[in-house]
Amino acid sequence: MAGPLAGLKIIEMAGIGPGPFCGMMLADHGAEVIRIDRPGARPEPVLGRSRKSVVCNVKTPEGIEVVKKLVAEADGFFEGLRPGVMERLGLGPDDLLAINPKLVYGRMTGWGQFGSYSQAAGHDINYIALSGALHAYGRRGEKPTPPINMVGDFGGGGMMLAFGMVSALLHAAKTGEGQVIDCAMTDGSAVLMGMIWGMYGAGIWKDERGVNLLDTGAHFYDTYETKDGKHVSIGSIEPQFYAELRRLAGLEDDAWDAQMDPAGWPDLKERIAEVFKTKTRDEWDDLMAATDVCFAPVLSMSEAPSHPHNKERETFVEVGGMMNPAPAPRYSKTSADRPTAPPKTGSATDDVLSGLGYSESDIAALREKKAVA
Repeated sequence: MAGPLAGLKIIEMAGIGPGPFCGMMLADHGAEVIRIDRPGARPEPVLGRSRKSVVCNVKTPEGIEVVKKLVAEADGFFEGLRPGVMERLGLGPDDLLAINPKLVYGRMTGWGQFGSYSQAAGHDINYIALSGALHAYGRRGEKPTPPINMVGDFGGGGMMLAFGMVSALLHAAKTGEGQVIDCAMTDGSAVLMGMIWGMYGAGIWKDERGVNLLDTGAHFYDTYETKDGKHVSIGSIEPQFYAELRRLAGLEDDAWDAQMDPAGWPDLKERIAEVFKTKTRDEWDDLMAATDVCFAPVLSMSEAPSHPHNKERETFVEVGGMMNPAPAPRYSKTSADRPTAPPKTGSATDDVLSGLGYSESDIAALREKKAVA
């Protein structure tokens, strides 16, 4: 694989959600990522792309030995199991760093490796609830609305782990020292709220939903239904952008002058909602697209890949017959390869084992003992 991480070898213990997302980010940017799958596992669409898959049964001594041999030659390793599970398997940080002192060992959990909740089950919605993030998402007077699982699993989890892995890999390259990364989605989702904590501390953000500048409280920062039942997005915060919104939408009377007075926002929101219902989404797009209004049509997943801007930038690519978001960000010197489809489970088992020095008869013996597949 080409990319800025080319030459790095990462071992991934297969999981769901944030772990595969971390693996996708590392693989997208050039790292060789070898995923250790369970027997009978299915590859995860999109998130499982650009990998090698080895089926290894870590409930057998022989399977454990295969993992250790892989780690001995790797730069990084990451897992997403409940705290203590890897230690009980004999694959915890102490075990693997003893084999490879330069190893970066990433741990992806919801609650973290320690703390009152660390042994409890949970999902994205729970992690962002505890961090204070979920409380901020939703409209005025309504209950909190989960932003799918973008904030815990992927922003505060998988992306944070990928950043941590790369940071620790840079440290290991300079010092020869490996280390353990405790990546918790509670911590990560709290960090994503950094700007909001700053505004709250400065007294310019209320600790309630739907009444603030960026949470649909303001009439100039929201989505609006159009005449054809579709929606547009408006983000006209700065005065010059707000002036352009007023000009193109015909918001002429003096009531619109008090842009930053929260007392007037509810009334102006109702009024501007009626304005946007007078034209279709495409008509508003023709009027406001690529202007300084800070406007964009709200596109569905089926529409987004076909939008001219996204097509020009190749923001989406087809991989294995399925639409994928293209790797991001982009580099001027170390461009990444086009992603490849998620491998069939275990498709690289023999090749990877051969690379570790296992003979054909050794591999056959491992397969007979159900250590690999």
